[in-house]
Amino acid sequence: MTVAAETTVKMALAAATAQLSAAGISQARREARLLVAAALDWDAARVIAFPDVELRAEVSRRLQDMISRRSAREPVSRILGYREFWSLRFDLSPDTLDPRPDSETLIEATLAALDDRERAYRVLDFGTGSGCLLLSLLSELPNAVGTGVDLSEGALDTARRNAAALGLAGRARFVCANWGEGLSGDCDVILVNPPYIASVELGRLMPEVACYEPRLALDGGTDGLRAYRELALEIARLLAADGIAVVEVGAGQAADATAILVETGLALRAVRHDLSGVDRCLVLGLD
Repeated sequence: MTVAAETTVKMALAAATAQLSAAGISQARREARLLVAAALDWDAARVIAFPDVELRAEVSRRLQDMISRRSAREPVSRILGYREFWSLRFDLSPDTLDPRPDSETLIEATLAALDDRERAYRVLDFGTGSGCLLLSLLSELPNAVGTGVDLSEGALDTARRNAAALGLAGRARFVCANWGEGLSGDCDVILVNPPYIASVELGRLMPEVACYEPRLALDGGTDGLRAYRELALEIARLLAADGIAVVEVGAGQAADATAILVETGLALRAVRHDLSGVDRCLVLGLD
């Protein structure tokens, strides 16, 4: 079943849902609604409110292309070209990781650890990607400034566009570097979402991740902990005396990552779990 050239919103939604279900997409109707809305350049609520509107032929063709891509397991966010994170819109590119809701735990943990949101904090974001962590935090801290670091120039271009779109370009700069290379302290907040998937596990990931996420942002080496070893000394060097480092970890990695980080003079302040109850975030300071 495909989307007919001449059809209504209701019929198109039914056809799209059927195709996605047949492709094994678990939330087929929800995702179909998002794609129908995108094809029409509507918000998702209008799809429900106006079921009898007829689709133009070019809209039907655009929708069918989107459905075909999703059936091939391309994520909806990649098809749309953006992801909402911390209630903000972030454009994506092939060079950026698709931000996950789990990573919002880092923003929550940081804000909980700061006692004065009006301070002129200096923020450093390692592996900035789309800039979602840095820019989300800056949106909550009106006098803070920050630097996002990434090895990918393509990712940095995307982050700069997101900063401009969010009105934060004046408080954010983006630097191409290998972690802390060429940088100096003292940073009040260091955000870290490193690659932490063990290399052997990459081929076992769901197609939405394995086929569409940049390997640079996923591959954590033999045991998934390579980046923590590379970053431990850099965090200790760049962190202000009263600063905090907020570090994302993969499921089951909290203890091992903590052991690596505390060897360089850092002290664990807190462990925060995500909405699934997984220990997702380490909050550290200087010992």
